[in-house]
This record gives sequence, structure tokens and C-alpha cells, in this order.
Amino acid sequence: MSTDQTQSGILGPVPRQARYVVFSCRLNTDPTQSLRALQQFADGDRIVVGLGRSLVLALGADVPGLRTPTSHEVAGLQIPSTPFSLWCWLRGDDRGELVHLTRQLRQILAAGFRLQHVIDAFQYGPSLDLTGYEDGTENPEGDDATTVAIVGGDGSSFVAVQQWAHDLDQFQSMTQTQQDHTIGRRKSDNEELEDAPESAHVKRTAQESFAPEAFVLRRSMPWADATDEGLVFVAFGKSFDAFEALLGRMVGAEDGIPDALFRFTRPVTASYFWCPPISAGRLDLSVLHL
Repeated sequence: MSTDQTQSGILGPVPRQARYVVFSCRLNTDPTQSLRALQQFADGDRIVVGLGRSLVLALGADVPGLRTPTSHEVAGLQIPSTPFSLWCWLRGDDRGELVHLTRQLRQILAAGFRLQHVIDAFQYGPSLDLTGYEDGTENPEGDDATTVAIVGGDGSSFVAVQQWAHDLDQFQSMTQTQQDHTIGRRKSDNEELEDAPESAHVKRTAQESFAPEAFVLRRSMPWADATDEGLVFVAFGKSFDAFEALLGRMVGAEDGIPDALFRFTRPVTASYFWCPPISAGRLDLSVLHL
């Protein structure tokens, strides 16, 4: 499968620094001119762009497979659905450059969109979550990553984005064995634990254990602000089906066993976006009649 039409940041390595910038449509305005300006500005590499269903509908268009996430409510646990119009993943090595890039985006989009949310993210060690455990151990690579993440034929992708807020004090109050059994791997060597409980995250989300297999391409990064911290979970796929299967098992929809992660962390946002392909070096928004 060719990736010439794919936003290259999707399949590229996770950057050292990132910003997730989310916009909503301004009321009673036409977003067309703002999107045309974004077409010229976003390169799909330092800025990966995703469009929400509400924006696609506002333009009188349709993207098959694009939908709004479903919220989940089980005993003591709520997984929200927080749809937005537009998502930009800013990627780089210098946080100052990302700040200026955000300013440029706001100016370009100001007529049609309102800045809703900004999350600063970063790499921690060799791709670690703030718990100290490796993130994305079983991520597909090479051709497998392309098969999992990219819609065959047009180079587009779908992305599920969740901001998780950790209670690291709670996590660090656990013994090392309790931490390992929560994740399902040993922190010391990242080896999977055969004797981990069924609630262990690794067992809950073993992607090959689903029918069909539920592989996604993870591009998650830790985040932190003045008061809180956690993980921005980012999962690219050729559809949302695999992500929804994983989340369903995490909340215990199949067997009533919730993922042990929920002992110390919860998602506070959840959004779906369609990442358009690239054509002639710019975002291909032809499906939106642009």
C-alpha cells in the first residue's frame, strides 16, 4: 500500500515535543475560508490535521466511517464523549516553536473556528508513560502499521484521541508487584507476566485476542500542566472498530472485569477525527467540496 497520500506524521516517529490543539466551529459562520487557509499551511508532518463529524456535516459532506464516540457508564466509572470540530497535532523538538505555530494556527483559523483546548505533551525517557512503564510495546511497525492505520485507496486515517488524567500518588502508593499486576508487565524489563490477573491492562487489551484482531497504531504521549498530568492516548486506524473493541473490553462490557488501569487513571476527554489525505503537498479536502 502506498503512503504517498498519507499525512506523514501519522506513520512517523513520535516527536520529542508536541501540542494537541483543538478547535470548535464558530456559530453562524462559514468555515470554508479558514479551511482553505489551513490546506495551504498544514503539511501533514509538523502539523497533522483531523476533522470532526460536526465540521464535516456543517459543510454538507459525508465521510463514511466517521462518527461520534459513545460514552460508557459502569459502576464507579464514566468514559466521556467530548466531540470537537478540528484537531491539530503539532510535532517538533522545540516547545517555543510549537507555541509560535499555535499562534499562527489561531490567526489562520480565527474567522471560522474558536480555540477550545491546548495540551502540551512530551516524550519521557525511551517512550515511557509517567508511571515509568513503556508505552506502545506491541505497536505495529512498517507495512503492518500502514495496514492497520491507513484507509486503503485514499491514504486517509481515523484517529481516536483521549486525554487521561493520572493519580500518580495513588499509583506510587502501590507495591511494585501491585503496579506490575496493574499493567501486566514487569517495570524492570518490560516482560509480560503470565501470572498477571485478568484485570491487568495487557491482558485486557491483547490486540491479537479479538476476533477480528484489534490492532491500532498508537502515537500516545505524556502531558502535564501546573496541577495535573497523564497521557494523551492517540490511536490511528483504518476505522474506529478496533479502538472501540479495545475500550469495550477495558470497561468490562464482555465479562464485567474492568481494566486495572482505572484504579489510578481516567479519561477526561474522548474525540474522533478523520485525517484527510495529502495531494500535491497540501490537505486533500475534495470530499468536503473544497
